[in-house]
Amino acid sequence: MKKKLLYLALLLTGLSNAQNLVTEGFDNYTNLSTAGWLATNQSSPLGASTWAQGGGTAFSTGGQAGGTTSFALCNYNSTTGAGTISNWLITPVLNLQNGDLVTFYSRKGGDGTGTIYADRLEMRLNSTDTTVGGNPSGATGVGAFTTVAVSINPNLTTTDYPFTWTQYSYTVSGLTGVVACKIGFRYFVTSGGPSGNNSDIIAIDTFSVDRPVASTQSFFANNFSIYPNPTNNVLNLSVKNGLAVNEITVVDINGRTVKTITNSLDSEMEINVSDLTSGVYMLNVKTDEGIATSKFIKN
Repeated sequence: MKKKLLYLALLLTGLSNAQNLVTEGFDNYTNLSTAGWLATNQSSPLGASTWAQGGGTAFSTGGQAGGTTSFALCNYNSTTGAGTISNWLITPVLNLQNGDLVTFYSRKGGDGTGTIYADRLEMRLNSTDTTVGGNPSGATGVGAFTTVAVSINPNLTTTDYPFTWTQYSYTVSGLTGVVACKIGFRYFVTSGGPSGNNSDIIAIDTFSVDRPVASTQSFFANNFSIYPNPTNNVLNLSVKNGLAVNEITVVDINGRTVKTITNSLDSEMEINVSDLTSGVYMLNVKTDEGIATSKFIKN
């Protein structure tokens, strides 16, 4: 089958209300290696494409922020024929601790019309070996990047990778103190390539790592309350101590931001969750004093 190749790329930002550890907007992809980033294509058979600067008609509206080429992309030519794509973009060493918030945006190229080929992106954490020995090797190898922090479209469907810029997040956990880590973005598609059943083109943008100014859960308990929990249709948020709320986001267990509220923010709010599927979610409340986080269950 013939696939039309379209080009793309990545960008940078950070959260206010927290200590920003790193931001990368990928305005100039060629500067990444100097900054300590590594691109390594471990696909089998090995194709010609690597992660690259954004652009092209597949992303005609440009990056999530910045200019028309301000993002990073990867495509089906990572392998040849029909093969397994495992194409990585890996950060420099980051000193992380529990509670740090990792965010980024991603989307598929195109507008969702015509033939759709399934894509998948993993964001993986390496907290044990940041040397060359910890790097991935082979199409199925992940090296020391054993923690799957975010998986976009893990089942390789044609419907579960968004065609618009969508934010994903991961709250670091399981570490002891401050630990040297690396984060790897892995474009991972089986039966991919020019003649495979899957794979097309994806992009990432606005990568940021932020450290909340206080424990987000204790900060939430001291300044907010939610009820009922579990809930069916409406989640009530009550604000204490006169804090001003700047933004509310709801994040699902895959790290995907499924709801953002920036208007009608008051001391007593009703959040409509009737449109969410049943499951566990995180409620993030951004204030001038920090980010507050709490878990809730949608029946």
